[in-house]
Amino acid sequence: MNSPPLPDMSDRAREIFRLVVEGYLESGSPVGSKALSGEGGVNLSPASIRSVLAELEQRGLLAAPHTSAGRMPTDSGLRLFVDAMMQVAEPTAEERAAIEQRIAQPGPIERALEQTSALLSDLSGAAGMVMVPRREPRLAQVSLTPLDAGRILAVLVGEDGHVENRVLPMPVEALGTSLEQASNFLTAQTAGRTLAEAAQLIEREIASGRSALDEASRDLVERGLAVWTEDASNRPVLIVRGQANLLDESALSDIERVRSLLDDLENKQSVASLLENAREAEAMRIFIGSENRLFSLSGSSVIAAPYRDREGKVVGVLGVIGPTRLNYARVVPMVDFTARSLGKRIG
Repeated sequence: MNSPPLPDMSDRAREIFRLVVEGYLESGSPVGSKALSGEGGVNLSPASIRSVLAELEQRGLLAAPHTSAGRMPTDSGLRLFVDAMMQVAEPTAEERAAIEQRIAQPGPIERALEQTSALLSDLSGAAGMVMVPRREPRLAQVSLTPLDAGRILAVLVGEDGHVENRVLPMPVEALGTSLEQASNFLTAQTAGRTLAEAAQLIEREIASGRSALDEASRDLVERGLAVWTEDASNRPVLIVRGQANLLDESALSDIERVRSLLDDLENKQSVASLLENAREAEAMRIFIGSENRLFSLSGSSVIAAPYRDREGKVVGVLGVIGPTRLNYARVVPMVDFTARSLGKRIG
């Protein structure tokens, strides 16, 4: 991306600011005036550089973590850099081919989602995240089979061939014809419908007395609907891989921040709620440190992008989470390309 003009900032201050941010993102350490005046730096004396650094610190773009130490960007400084100065590094042809090949591996879509989360972790050196798409396949058949004295195996087959198995508690009286009757009733009522649509229809049928089910079969159907509905609402919506990448050498000096970040990741529902912002915006989102309340303690950044089905509808969100010193220039386009590749796989 081209850097837009930054009014109120001289060319000299802009260049020093850029070097500080890039140096910090590369090393994870504050950048001092001596490093800035060295080879590849700016043609100014250390005293002049310190004067500019002090000015940038007063503007809230840089901070000095310790007395006489160098400077590092604040969250506001990183936001300015990402939005107005960063030169993105598009994935190479080899990287794009590797991403597409890994996502396109045969198998159920759940495996592709796990592969994508691990892939993002490998690419970024941070933790990869993929929000499971909100898919409600239409059902083709439901079958009930006794497992033992107190349980039933329910097999739900979708029109797309997707199969889900659920184990249900079985009342003692649900034997023989009751089980068969319940299976036939469920298949008839769910065929061509989503589970939510079928549940509403079945509940109306039972409430009206038109279901023609005996008491045991009706009890079995109602138990099944209750379990399926609860299971769907409690199902994990976020796949996270690569948390170990967050425990690098630099993390040892800031272990409390890393512990806070790992706690955030354990609370997947909260992180999933954050990613919903990218789904609703239908565009790439970058959350930096204290900009989001969830990561105000851990000082972490999230780069997230929605992925779409073949009709262009947003079905999920993927991204990476890590310290604010992420390599934004490389990770942002990687996340964007991975989202588009996963969208093709979802179909």
